[in-house]
Formats: sequence, C-alpha cells, structure tokens
Amino acid sequence: MDSAHPTHRQQEIIDALRRAGGSLRVGRLATEMGVSEETVRRNLKVLADAGHVTKMHGGARLAEMPGEGDFQHRLSIGASAKQRIARHVAGMIPDGSSVFLDVGSTTSYIADALRDHRDLMVVTNSVSVAYKLATRGGNRVYMAGGALRAHDGGAFGAEAMAFARNFKTDLAVLSTAGITAENGFMLFDLEEANFSREIIKGAARRIVAADAAKFGRAAPITLCDPAVIDTLVTDAAPPADLARAARDWSLEIEVADP
Repeated sequence: MDSAHPTHRQQEIIDALRRAGGSLRVGRLATEMGVSEETVRRNLKVLADAGHVTKMHGGARLAEMPGEGDFQHRLSIGASAKQRIARHVAGMIPDGSSVFLDVGSTTSYIADALRDHRDLMVVTNSVSVAYKLATRGGNRVYMAGGALRAHDGGAFGAEAMAFARNFKTDLAVLSTAGITAENGFMLFDLEEANFSREIIKGAARRIVAADAAKFGRAAPITLCDPAVIDTLVTDAAPPADLARAARDWSLEIEVADP
C-alpha cells in the first residue's frame, strides 16, 4: 500500500476529522465509523506515519489544521446544528436585556436569530455580530476597538481588553473549540481566551454554545474553570464521560430542538 494515498477507511477518518473541525477522540471516531477502536488506532498510525494526522493522547488531529481555520469555512461546517443552537439561545435572551456575543461561528448564527428581538444592548468584539444587530429593533451595539483579525473579523489586543472591563451584562454567550471531561472548555487562541475571561467576570449568566462535534475535541488552552459556566447549549446529548463531568461542574446542558 502506498502510504501517501489513504485507503477508503483512512479517508473516512480524515473526512470525520474535517467535519469535526480538525480533531476527535478515538472512541468518537470508532462510533461515527461503526468500527472498533483498535481499527481506528491501527489506521491512525498509518496516517500519522504518512504525515496526514498528528496523534494526541486519546485521539488525533489533522496535520493540515493547526487551528480552527477560516471563519467562512467554519460557518459552513455543521450549519444546520449551529442554526438549531442559535434559535434555542435566542429564546433564552429576553427583549431589553444586555448580552455579550463573541467571534465564534455559532454566535454569528445567534446574531441572525436575534434579528427580531428589540431593545437589546449588545456587546461584542465581532464585526459580523455588530453588523447584523446594529440599527435594528432599537438595539444599542457596542463594538470593541483594537486590531481586527483578517480571518474572523474579531477585535483583540489591549484596547479590546480595556473595552471588556466596562461592561456588566445579563448574559455572555461564548464559543469553544472543544470540550473534554478532563479540561472542560478549550480554545486554540490565547487572545480569545483572555478576552472571554474578562467578559465572563462581568456577566450575570454565562452560556457556551457549541455543537456536538466539539465533544471530546482537545485544544491547547483552557477557557476557564468549567464550573463558572452556567449552561451549555448544544444539538445532541454529550457522551457519558462529559455528562458526568458536567454534573460535577453543576453545568446545565440544554439540547436544542430539531
């Protein structure tokens, strides 16, 4: 076999990793593919030797995807699930409340779902969110200053951090790159983590919106103590280990309706 050209089974693994945003645990891959964990491990070894993936403890990551990728690409992945989550989260936000929305692709869909709300005070560091909710329904939108990133239109840096300290919102709606039972909510970017931590300090209620592809996915930076988050809104029930961890964190999990 030419290791430079994956077999059908190995291509299935690569496709599953791509759908999940770049990384998955062995158990999740085995469940998705309907094969044993040993079959997954054997094929991951071949893929890792060929340079297609990087093996991590308990799972693997696509070698070609060190981070989360371009924002428009992320919007297209799992769009239906993200829209379901967005509708659910929008239903948790009353007219007239104050809410922070971050730069995630799911929160961009939440901004779409909030377009019929009225009199919101929206705090964000996302150009996409600000554009969608400004000048609508009597909303007031506060957009962070600082350097705008090309790949996601997010404002970060010292100015954005100073901006975040000004607000005490009713809700903070946050994204995550991955959720593990061992480490909770995780991100790829330290600037995002630092900004979100500052926002979390000023929010009365903290919500993470994340599709089930994030379950078991690892990233190098922890967002916060997972017990600080009040609610996870997702599109499917989590695996058993994550459900147990959520109970330990006193984290409420709400699954959006189809």
